[in-house]
Amino acid sequence: MIWIGSLIGYLDRTLNRATWSDKRRRIMGVVALVIIVVAPVAVASALVWAFGMLPLGVVLIALVGSSIIAQRSLATHVIAVAEALEKQGLEGGRKAVSMIVGRDPKRLDEAGVSRAAIESLAENFSDGVVAPAFWLTVGGLPAAAAYKAVNTADSMIGHKNEHHRAFGWASARFDDLINLPASRLSALLIIIAALIVPGASAGNAWRAVWRDARHHRSPNAGWPEAAMAGALGISIAGARYYGGVLAEDSEMGKGGRRDLTAGDIRAALKLYWAADILMITFIGALAALVIVLG
Repeated sequence: MIWIGSLIGYLDRTLNRATWSDKRRRIMGVVALVIIVVAPVAVASALVWAFGMLPLGVVLIALVGSSIIAQRSLATHVIAVAEALEKQGLEGGRKAVSMIVGRDPKRLDEAGVSRAAIESLAENFSDGVVAPAFWLTVGGLPAAAAYKAVNTADSMIGHKNEHHRAFGWASARFDDLINLPASRLSALLIIIAALIVPGASAGNAWRAVWRDARHHRSPNAGWPEAAMAGALGISIAGARYYGGVLAEDSEMGKGGRRDLTAGDIRAALKLYWAADILMITFIGALAALVIVLG
């Protein structure tokens, strides 16, 4: 899927001219979004057709689809933050967390670094794990590829800066839309996982989601973040600095601890892996049921 990033960069350079009006740039953003969706769907559909002609075609399709789901790489980046805090101190933690979040690392103390890592873990559990798995299950490889492309577009051009505010509007809004089911499923998986992870509270997770999720500035990120915070008895999100600008936001897990450490990151990872296993188990059971009934 690396080529998708190159395609988005090309569309940004050619269809997003600074001399054009916002109206024209917004229209061009819609055109770009159509291309960003159609291109990977066409490629994925061709792969499905080609692999379908082979004896182990289903296995090959499954392997390609699983490569879109980023369970291990997400955990690797987050655990690196905890290890950096423990072994290298605050500066090491700041450097490690800057690899996964966009906020100003120099403004973060140990608790801020820990909160940022846990927020990234919760949000990307939805965006990078549950959402592609959901669309893969619902629509096969073409749907998963389209999701991944739109999510990449949102990260590249879905910003509210001067250059991308109009052009990236369509990609950002469409990304919000297609992440709606996964964000709610992610929160549910975390709540259920809290039932089996020692020290976590499913009840607190449910209450945090019900109380806090809708107040997050993102229509989706608040759901897994609130569930994670409530389950662990912590508070994350709130006001943060991006590019020297203070971005106000509501706390997820209001009333919970905010003085977090590397130990809290490790606790969040335990909850993450439990939720991940639940998701895999559910998809496996659903696939088995389809096979039996089919």
